[in-house]
Amino acid sequence: MTLDTLHKKEMKRILVTGATGNIGSEVIHYLSELNTEHKIIAGVRSIDRAEQQFSSYPNLSFRRFDFENADTFSAAFDAIDILFLLRPPHISEIEKFFRPLLESAKANGIRDVVFLSVQGAEKSKVIPHNKIERLIQELGLNSIFVRPSYFMQNLTTTLLPEIVERNTITLPSGKAKFNWIDVKNIGEATSKLILEFENYQNSSYVITGVENLNFKEVAELMTEVTGKKIKYRSVNPISFYFKKKKEGIQSGFAIVMTILHFLPRFQSEPAISDNYKMLTAKNPTTLRAFITREKSKLINANS
Repeated sequence: MTLDTLHKKEMKRILVTGATGNIGSEVIHYLSELNTEHKIIAGVRSIDRAEQQFSSYPNLSFRRFDFENADTFSAAFDAIDILFLLRPPHISEIEKFFRPLLESAKANGIRDVVFLSVQGAEKSKVIPHNKIERLIQELGLNSIFVRPSYFMQNLTTTLLPEIVERNTITLPSGKAKFNWIDVKNIGEATSKLILEFENYQNSSYVITGVENLNFKEVAELMTEVTGKKIKYRSVNPISFYFKKKKEGIQSGFAIVMTILHFLPRFQSEPAISDNYKMLTAKNPTTLRAFITREKSKLINANS
């Protein structure tokens, strides 16, 4: 066997779904940084827009892929070896969207799936992530379930408009503690798992930060770092759901947001994992460091 043949045999095609989003773009970044031999392909709705976003990644390829358009599945999945899969926040109907997606992936020869789940998914059958994990197993696919804790970036995305406009954070979370993880850390750990799939397959990995803080404590930390007084207000879940609906958020997303922020009130404090350090030999980002890094965004939405 020649070296060229050996290289071709080892080279794998990795399809990253949700590539232009927070997590997907970090996975692309770290795959590109860590990878030397595999082909990275971004699955996107608009190739033109994605090419602009990823203009600094000359070796990145693109395929049209839309979670809500099954006609895009087969061509996107053709000759793919590893599928990185996540769940867009607004999609909660798993049988309608994810069963045909995963069945198409399997029919096109994909056997290895890395799924971005959520910490505690294995214990909570009401959240979509649990149903997707079980579906992947039902179809007999090799899998790695990445189960991160609560994203620090929620402060700079879904919660940002209220923080900037009203200096408040309104959630149905009471005094529940959340473990805070930087999406950059998730992207780096996930990339390591993808690139060494054979070493980690058919396992789940909880990826956490080092701090469990409730939203009152987070608001106080944000106030200290930004110099802008931010208050936390806890509301009941029904009020929160209708507040999100009034803001124009789709029902499915509003329900998932409500569940993810309300259920921790009845659960034990999140366990802290050292998997990020095990995979990367680095310490995860602290919430203070994240808020300092994103300070301008938290003060001004147009930053």
